[in-house]
Amino acid sequence: MKFFEKLKGILKKKKTEEKVEVKVKTKTELEEFCGEDKEVYEALQNTMFLDPRKIGTTMEEAAKKAEEFEKLGDLTKARLWYDIAGRLAIYEGDPKKVVEFFSQSKRISGEEYPILERVEKAISLAKEYYKKYPKVEEKR
Repeated sequence: MKFFEKLKGILKKKKTEEKVEVKVKTKTELEEFCGEDKEVYEALQNTMFLDPRKIGTTMEEAAKKAEEFEKLGDLTKARLWYDIAGRLAIYEGDPKKVVEFFSQSKRISGEEYPILERVEKAISLAKEYYKKYPKVEEKR
């Protein structure tokens, strides 16, 4: 009888024990690169391409497509192409174009773009990040 009481006690104890799961959050490459600068990370996380060489278009082509779609009244595609042009402007390191394209996208969508508040600092950090991705002209 004592055996069953012991077994019952052990089973009861196991049921009351809480399972503690430890989740280790791994940082993305961009998070590691930005370090403790959360504002710049926030500005870049949704507005920069991690490897812009894979996009297959230029900033100028993207801007042209955005303008064409806007003239046609297709604001969804216009916004998409303004975003692409803005992301490529980050890669090119052109703060005026970054502001121009993301402002156009904001005007169309009403969405906030944190990069518009931290353009210079974000582009400076993005330039450092992009050093590992040589521009097409530099490959030749």
